[in-house]
Amino acid sequence: MSRFKIKSMEPMTTVLEVIDQLREDGYTIDFNLDLKINPDEFVVDKHYRFEGASDPDDEAVVYAISSLKHNLKGILVNGYGINSNPVADEMIKALKEREL
Repeated sequence: MSRFKIKSMEPMTTVLEVIDQLREDGYTIDFNLDLKINPDEFVVDKHYRFEGASDPDDEAVVYAISSLKHNLKGILVNGYGINSNPVADEMIKALKEREL
């Protein structure tokens, strides 16, 4: 069983840069808009954490999520701490991190 591959990324400093690169790599579904997935059929391929040096609103995690069964790849962006989305938090807890 093959896995989706993510090409090597240059160091990126913003959430938008990561999202743009992931979209180029085929992660086109916005899981922030449609959270109705079966966690057993999806995995977190990779995640990127951003910490705001001076502003807690800049803190976010970008998740690259895929499903071989459904041939889908998408992105979920969530804050953490006070800024986290409870629905997204539960979804991420249910998903498995891909073993490299």
